[in-house]
Amino acid sequence: MQQQSAPTLVFDRTTIRLHRTRAAATVTHVAPILQDIANRLLDRLDDTTHRFTRALDIGGRGITAPMLRARGIWTVATDLSPAMAARNDGPALAADEECLPFAPASFDLVVANLSLHVINDLPGALIQIRRALRPDGLFLASLPALGTLAELRLALTEAEAALSTGAAPRVSPFPDLRDGAALLQRAGFALPVADAEDITLRYATPANLLADLRHAGETNATRLRSRCPPPRLLFPTALASMTNPDGSLSATLRLAMLTGWAPAASQPKPLRPGSAQTSLAAALREQPGDIVNNPER
Repeated sequence: MQQQSAPTLVFDRTTIRLHRTRAAATVTHVAPILQDIANRLLDRLDDTTHRFTRALDIGGRGITAPMLRARGIWTVATDLSPAMAARNDGPALAADEECLPFAPASFDLVVANLSLHVINDLPGALIQIRRALRPDGLFLASLPALGTLAELRLALTEAEAALSTGAAPRVSPFPDLRDGAALLQRAGFALPVADAEDITLRYATPANLLADLRHAGETNATRLRSRCPPPRLLFPTALASMTNPDGSLSATLRLAMLTGWAPAASQPKPLRPGSAQTSLAAALREQPGDIVNNPER
């Protein structure tokens, strides 16, 4: 039997839980951003005739679950941090996204809004989510993708390289959008789709960007992050290089929007290779005025 390799441990999950616990008291400061992204994600529910009755909200920070309940969907919310989970006024529990405590076919809808980008075993988490869905259940997720905070990452790297002998990772890595649909397919989802949406955030001062990252519980939690105090001039130098002439700062949030369905017999399936009844050549010959049948062109 071939053994599967253990996932690479990129993130310090204990630190992530601590960051989320600290952010539980301040996350309302970034509620408009979280609500906007959740709206973009849940708009996809309006594109289907399915009617959902039982939903799981993974890491919605007390924002996503109320929006699902407003649609008449019974919803249970989870978060890695007990304090963040307690922000929900409905059914909620503290649970690790990498080890979901739900029986198979428990939900017909699972929504993960900005919560799956800081787990070490994303393929394994997706498999668990697919198992928690009933046949023909829907999975929706938004993840910050490669390109998010690219301006901050570059500015910090260049500033630290100039101020010291090297540069430590200061911004978490993000998945590549191109891998989204492939990961869903690998996890056993049917009809996988991954598309991108770009949001430009504009801040009156550079310090407001760093404050929002703390308010959302999104400060650096990589295992390889430096434990040493950064150079004193690192952040002032980096942020100054990003500042617009009017003193404001712009940051890019590139979202990967993922959609996948739990397999069901009723879903459309691709034809088997070789099962077509008409050849491409015959189809071309049947087109009037086709250049294949008009040698004068």
